[in-house]
Amino acid sequence: MRTLMLSAIIAAVGLFGLTAHAQEFRAGKEYVELAAPVPVSEPGKIEVVELFWYGCPHCYQFEPVINPWVEQLPEDVDFKRVPAMFGGIWNLHGQLFLALESMNVEQSVHDAVFSAYHNEGNKLDTPEKMADLLAKNGVDREAFLKAFNSFGVKGRAEQAKKLGMAYQITGVPVLVVNGKYRFDLGSAGGPQRTLEVADFLIEKERAAR
Repeated sequence: MRTLMLSAIIAAVGLFGLTAHAQEFRAGKEYVELAAPVPVSEPGKIEVVELFWYGCPHCYQFEPVINPWVEQLPEDVDFKRVPAMFGGIWNLHGQLFLALESMNVEQSVHDAVFSAYHNEGNKLDTPEKMADLLAKNGVDREAFLKAFNSFGVKGRAEQAKKLGMAYQITGVPVLVVNGKYRFDLGSAGGPQRTLEVADFLIEKERAAR
């Protein structure tokens, strides 16, 4: 009898924990459910998109928090970074990111770009300044400039602009899960809570399959 009672208590506590967690994050509070879901690039996976800008201090501070989380994501989750394209230097830096992504550079190169902007006062406001910095970090200068000005990268930049509009973003960093749920550090309650909201919504989508 005691064993049965203990099992019942444990089950009840577990159920309460799940219920409490489900109530903790709500649409309209920690995240927004988009009225018009945006198609994902790999329908067989749960997509998580981070929209960011190299010049954003919050994005820079979020990097050491989100990167370890990304590394341990399960195989059914597809993580993507998309540059926010609000015009001017945002678009220039977005094209920089997409060029580097097309070249499959190491994460350390992206770290160097962030650091140059935030710690060295290098605004990277011309392709030449970008190429000079990248050359110091092991990236071929001419190969970068070729990629930066390529038709493919410019086409992807246009796609990034359209995605930002479809997600209805007004700032960064922003996360979007499966093209349906949008949230940020402010709505979630800080960097770590942002990842907890992401985990919650990933599980929500996984359970709905």
